[in-house]
Amino acid sequence: MNNLEFFTTCFENEVAGTVAAFNSLPPDNLFYKPHEKNKSAREQMEHIMGHLFILKSILKRYECEEVPVKNFSNNYDAAILFEEGAKQVSETLMNYDESKWLNENVDLQEGGKTVLSLPRFRMMWMFLFDIIHHRGQLSSYIRAMGGKNPAIYGASADSASPSK
Repeated sequence: MNNLEFFTTCFENEVAGTVAAFNSLPPDNLFYKPHEKNKSAREQMEHIMGHLFILKSILKRYECEEVPVKNFSNNYDAAILFEEGAKQVSETLMNYDESKWLNENVDLQEGGKTVLSLPRFRMMWMFLFDIIHHRGQLSSYIRAMGGKNPAIYGASADSASPSK
C-alpha cells in the first residue's frame, strides 16, 4: 500500500467518527464552550468543515487558504454536508496521480500570503490530523452539553453494552 492509498483508507475511516460526533451534539446547545478561550461547539464544527473544504482545494490547486464553513443551520446539517464533502474528497483520491501526490508542493496562505509550503501529501495529512484533533476537542464537549459520546474508536462509556 502506498502513501496515497493509505491516506485514502485513513481518511475514509475518520469520516464516520466525525459524522457521529456532529450528530451526537445536542442541537440546542451549540454555543457551549468549556472556557472563554475555547471555540464553541458550533465554531469547532465550522473549523472542521473548513478543513474539509481545504482538503478539496489541496487536491485541485497549488495554494489553499483556511476559511471556516458556516453554511449549515445545525449539527445535523453539518454532518450531512461533511459526509457529502468527504465523499467528493474520496472520489478525487480514487484516481489521483501518485506523482502529483508525492512531488507537487501546495502553499497554505493567510490573507493571500504564503505561510507554509509543503508537498501535497504532507499538507493533506496535516489537515486530516487537525480534523481528528478538533473532533477530539468537540467530543470532550458532548457529555458536558448533555449529549452521549459516540463510539468513535470503539465503544464509549455512553455507547458500551451494559455490564452483567
